[in-house]
Amino acid sequence: MGAGKTAAADETTLIPLLQLSGVLGLGSRLRRRLIDHFGGPSEVLAADAADLARTERLGPAVAQAISDSSPREAEKLLELCRRRGVEIILESDPRTPPLLGRIDDPPGVLFVRGEFQPCDALAVAIVGARHATAYGIKVAEQLGGALARAGYTVVSGLARGIDAAGHRGALAAGGRTLAVLGSGVLSIYPPEHRGLADEVIASGAVISEMPPLTKPAAGLFPQRNRIISGLSLGVVVVQAAERSGAMITARLAGDQGREVFAVPGDIGCRMSKGCHKLIQDGAKLVGSIDDILEELGPLFETVVSPAGCTARSGFAGSSVAPAAEAATRVAEHVLDSTERQVLAAIPAGPEGCLIDHVIETSGLEASLVLSALSLLETRRLVQRRPGSRVARR
Repeated sequence: MGAGKTAAADETTLIPLLQLSGVLGLGSRLRRRLIDHFGGPSEVLAADAADLARTERLGPAVAQAISDSSPREAEKLLELCRRRGVEIILESDPRTPPLLGRIDDPPGVLFVRGEFQPCDALAVAIVGARHATAYGIKVAEQLGGALARAGYTVVSGLARGIDAAGHRGALAAGGRTLAVLGSGVLSIYPPEHRGLADEVIASGAVISEMPPLTKPAAGLFPQRNRIISGLSLGVVVVQAAERSGAMITARLAGDQGREVFAVPGDIGCRMSKGCHKLIQDGAKLVGSIDDILEELGPLFETVVSPAGCTARSGFAGSSVAPAAEAATRVAEHVLDSTERQVLAAIPAGPEGCLIDHVIETSGLEASLVLSALSLLETRRLVQRRPGSRVARR
C-alpha cells in the first residue's frame, strides 16, 4: 500500500502527526506524552503555548514551535511523500515490525523507502566503527552474508565502515537488509552511499523517523540507534571505540532486552577497545556465525513461512526450542522452490541417502541438485556423508 493510500485512509490523524513530527526538538517520548495528556495530536496543536510548556521536559521554545507550526507544511510533506514514493507508517500500522513496537519509545511515524516484510521479525543488527580496519570490514561482510544465508534480515545504519559492510554482505548473499538513517530518507548520508541505499531499497528498506528531506545532524544519530536495536533480536558490534555510536546502540539493545554480541580484535587497536569492554561486561563473544545462531535460537517467538514471508506461530507446545532446531526452522523458511524440493527428497534420519537418490526422487537435473545441496549445507540444513551420501541435520 503506497503512502497516498495510507494517508487517504486516515488523513485527519496523519496530517496532525506529520505536523508534530516536523517540530524541531520534539522527540518521540515528548510527542507521545503530549498526545496522551491532551487526548490526541489535533488537541496538542490546538493547545496554547503556555499550556504546552507546562508539560514535563518541554521547554518554552519547543512549546512555541508547536503553536507556530502550520498544517500547510504537513500537507506539503504528504504530497512530497506521494510524489517520491515514500511510505508513511504510523506506530499503529500493522506493517510496523512487532519488535520495534515493544521498545519504550517506539517512533510514532516512520518514513520508509522500500518495504517491511513479516520475515523482518527475524533481524540482527551489525554496527561498528566508521573508520574500520580491513579486518573489521571483512568480518562485517562475512557476518552479514552468513546471517542473510541463515534467513535473517540484517539491520544497520548505512554509515561508512562497518555499517556499510554489513549491508553489502547481506546484499551479496541475496538477503534482506534494513538501513536506519540519522537523516531523512530523501537526504542520504553519507552521499557516496546513495547507490548502496538504492540496493538496500530493492532488497529491504531505508527508514527514518525524520521528515524525508531532513539533513543529517549529530543529535539525530543517537536517536536513530534505538530504532536499529529496536528492530533487532540482537546487535553485533564488530569494531568500536569505547565512546562511539556503536556502543550507544549496544547499550540501548541491553536496555531493550535484546542480545549483545561483540567481535574481539587486536588488543593494540583502538577500535577493539569497545568490543573488549562489551565482552568484559557480559556480551557474547563472536568467533563465528555459530555463536550468534546458538544464542538467538531460543528467542524466536515467530518464524516466517515460505509463502510470501507470512508470519505464523512458532514452536508448538514449547516456548523455548533448542538452538539448533530454531536455527534450522528459520533457514528452511527462506528456501526457494528448488531448494525445498531437494530438501524434501532427503529422508529424515541420521543415515540419509545417496545423492543419486536425491536426483532421482526430486526429478531435477543433477547440476541443480548439487547446487542446491551446497546451499543447504551452507545453511546447516544438510551435511555430506562418506560414500556420496547426504543427510538432514
